[in-house]
Amino acid sequence: MPKTIAKRQARAKKPSLRKTARKKAPASPAKIKTKPRSKQKFNATHFREQDFRTDGLRPYARYRDLGMSAATGGLLQAHVIRLVPPCDPAVVSKRHYHDVELQMIYVLKGWIKGEYEGEVVTLHQGAAWLQPPRIEHRVLDYSDDCELLELVVPADFKTVELE
Repeated sequence: MPKTIAKRQARAKKPSLRKTARKKAPASPAKIKTKPRSKQKFNATHFREQDFRTDGLRPYARYRDLGMSAATGGLLQAHVIRLVPPCDPAVVSKRHYHDVELQMIYVLKGWIKGEYEGEVVTLHQGAAWLQPPRIEHRVLDYSDDCELLELVVPADFKTVELE
């Protein structure tokens, strides 16, 4: 038997790599089961100084709701937080945690110093951090111009004071 025919026959007996790769490919999107998504609607908010309110979680902060809770059917809360100067450690330093699935904060202006399960961290303008669910924390200090963007999932959550 000529060499070329023997090579072709040997190749035919080996499984094709392409066929193997196709067998391992993930199911088509139509076959993948996913959780139903909450209905969402387009939402845009524009800056207005009068939108900062004092009826939020903390008395030392003013909150500007960005309307994401209503737009996502309660999936996400987003607000800008302005911390009221000067920082009073007796008021801000209460240890607590939030019963959330996700909480992310971004420093828009100034800086904030906090303690997260024993670790003291100072975060400056441009810094972002993720607070894992139920992490025990407290605010220690902040600059007079401190402003934060906070995203929380779900929009409605419980805060538990520990002290």
